[in-house]
Amino acid sequence: MDSNIVLIGFMGTGKSAIANCLSKMLPMETVEMDEVIAERARMSISDIFAVYGEEYFRNLETNLLVELQEKSNVIISCGGGTPLRDNNVAEMKKNGRVVLLTAKPETIYERIKNSHDRPLLENNKNISFISKLLEERKAKYEAAADVVIETDDKNKLQISEEIVGKLLEMDEKNV
Repeated sequence: MDSNIVLIGFMGTGKSAIANCLSKMLPMETVEMDEVIAERARMSISDIFAVYGEEYFRNLETNLLVELQEKSNVIISCGGGTPLRDNNVAEMKKNGRVVLLTAKPETIYERIKNSHDRPLLENNKNISFISKLLEERKAKYEAAADVVIETDDKNKLQISEEIVGKLLEMDEKNV
């Protein structure tokens, strides 16, 4: 791959799992944005939200994205809210192909129901809240995406192979 692969999508669509799977298929480094932010802050994402607020966290995301544009051959797994800022999307597209992973609200609920590291869902783990938040973010996600991959009823390998196939198709068209 000539450019970075930037994975976006709602919480629970599989960004981390797919980044990990892709890194085994392709000779690329993986960067988990939430992990890097938590390590640097020396606190969990939930604690960052609680202590400093969402805006502060979103600024950390933006700064990290800018920093990551200096790297190439990297799979970047973004937090669910990262593409909600237009300047973040501009940074992603400078040196990357943006892949949107999607899933139905019911699938997302099943994947995240036992997780406690998603501050926006912590007290709202239900399908109707997930549906509402997904709907609010849908236009931003789709506008940012170069490729859209549905993850419902597929395993990690199937999803990863579909991503690689679509990105190679894009490269062939751009030659």
